[in-house]
Amino acid sequence: MQITYLFDPLCGWCYGAAPAVERLARLDGVTVQLAPTGLFAGENARPMDASFAAYAWQNDQRIARLTGQVFSDAYRTQVLGAAQALFDSAPATLGVVAVGQTALDREIDALKLLQRARYVDGRNNAELAVVADTLAVAGLAEAANLVLSPDAALLAAYRARIDAARGDMARFGVQGVPALVIDDARGRRLVPSNILFGDVDALAGQLQAA
Repeated sequence: MQITYLFDPLCGWCYGAAPAVERLARLDGVTVQLAPTGLFAGENARPMDASFAAYAWQNDQRIARLTGQVFSDAYRTQVLGAAQALFDSAPATLGVVAVGQTALDREIDALKLLQRARYVDGRNNAELAVVADTLAVAGLAEAANLVLSPDAALLAAYRARIDAARGDMARFGVQGVPALVIDDARGRRLVPSNILFGDVDALAGQLQAA
């Protein structure tokens, strides 16, 4: 079974789903393909003003209560509270794609590290330098260097992966992330994203029955 995981690295609900995605990637016979949607990237970025920061924090608290994932005070003050910051997932998405180009087996790990940098350590992963440093510290120096000096191949891969993910969103009528598309003997189909927020141990069975 192949699972296409539609996500955005600045999506709080995707961070909430991270433990379930990790668990899926460890299952025998299952391949998880990360599909960054660019939902908050580039032209879809927005300023991190006080109103949006308050909305984000309120939503983050709901996610924390449901999933147990940590949204730290450092994140609230240093990321949401940063003056003139941008809510732009392009740098973190570029980081994930760079890891895919240089160390494919560590893509999910890289996403987890970038999410932790933001939500736990309070580092703004909407900045290329933060993304590069996070990857470098994790032993992903080649990807880190690519993030700081992207070549044509990386930029083409970035665009292609976002286009493919958006194609799946359009094909299956997906309005937001996280979302899962599974591909098995019965074909490709969308499964309800709420299974990512239930009993992780029951996840495999739910997917097979979907």
